[in-house]
Amino acid sequence: MTARASVILQGLHDEAPAGFVTLQWLMGRLAQQSFGMIMLILGIAAAAPGISLLAGFLLLVTSFQMMLGHSELRFPGWLATRALPTKHVDAVMRHAIRILAFLEGAIYPRLLAPPQLTKRAVGAVVFVLTARLLLAPFPLSNVVPAILIASIALAYLEQDGLLLIAAMLLGCLFLVVEFGAISQLLHGAEWMRSLG
Repeated sequence: MTARASVILQGLHDEAPAGFVTLQWLMGRLAQQSFGMIMLILGIAAAAPGISLLAGFLLLVTSFQMMLGHSELRFPGWLATRALPTKHVDAVMRHAIRILAFLEGAIYPRLLAPPQLTKRAVGAVVFVLTARLLLAPFPLSNVVPAILIASIALAYLEQDGLLLIAAMLLGCLFLVVEFGAISQLLHGAEWMRSLG
């Protein structure tokens, strides 16, 4: 069994250089777990105000490559080497480690599915959730899709098929409800306009 997400994050936290970190540094230490862990970190970051748009863009790149079934995650050179202040990354990681350590008591490998099929399905759902996160940049509108993305990423990392199915179904339900609400609003606006 692979190391738990909280243990991996703690290791990254302990090894992080003092000044700045880059995506290249992060991916070099994650190896085969880069998709799931990057997606988890970005999902957590996307819930925070101010950086949700950047995290969302990076999530689009990550989930698109997952959808295509790529064996390793790649970012453009200018993005992979962009310096991020360690103190900001450190704050996100410390909170995430505490939350993950608590949640991992109920998460363990079960209902395993073919890895390539799982990767593509996760990539597709996260891609659509991320598109929603980016297309509705209103205050707090990023929180629910970001939490859903982080939940999907955690279940994927921990190989918990039961939690993964539940999180992906919740993500799809969220999208259907939102799409229905928007359709109703547009229909109502059209009806009001026809009365005038």
